[in-house]
Amino acid sequence: MPIYEVFIGGKPRKIELTKTGEKVFVVKIDDKPLNIEISSERFDPEKGFHIKIDGKTYHVQSHKIEHEKIFPIKVEEAAFKAEVKTPTRKTELTFFEQATSIAPTKKTTVTKQVAEGAVTAPMTGKILSVKVIKGDQVKAGQTLCILEAMKMENEIAAPKAGIVREVYVSEGSSVSEGEPLFIID
Repeated sequence: MPIYEVFIGGKPRKIELTKTGEKVFVVKIDDKPLNIEISSERFDPEKGFHIKIDGKTYHVQSHKIEHEKIFPIKVEEAAFKAEVKTPTRKTELTFFEQATSIAPTKKTTVTKQVAEGAVTAPMTGKILSVKVIKGDQVKAGQTLCILEAMKMENEIAAPKAGIVREVYVSEGSSVSEGEPLFIID
């Protein structure tokens, strides 16, 4: 089973494909499984194609997809820029996952180093609005973005005063619990 690293809007996602039938797949995106069925219509870059995700049909338009190159993709009315990295094999990743689960203190240390200054998503949801941009000076408690989760709007506030060094989200993007949203120094 190949595992792809796909960048959507500059944001990395781990995607694992498992073929379960003719034009039917289970796709794990950041370990969340989705049932995907690709339409039987022939791919036409001008007209696009249809894809069914967990029973809901979407219209997709994309030109030629080349590994390691950024390409535009449009799903319904949402447009993105995406890039697919060369796939790795699951066996290579499985050893790493087992090693980190055996030694959780090591994993925690790495996470803290990567996440220093990061404001992370407290829960899985969708970004409704982003209130700051890279370079903004923020105060402790200032709203950085609005995250919708379980049909509730949650204000994500700056944990400290500082300067926004990175913005990893945009309006409409989906985030997972613990995913970095911003870096504040």
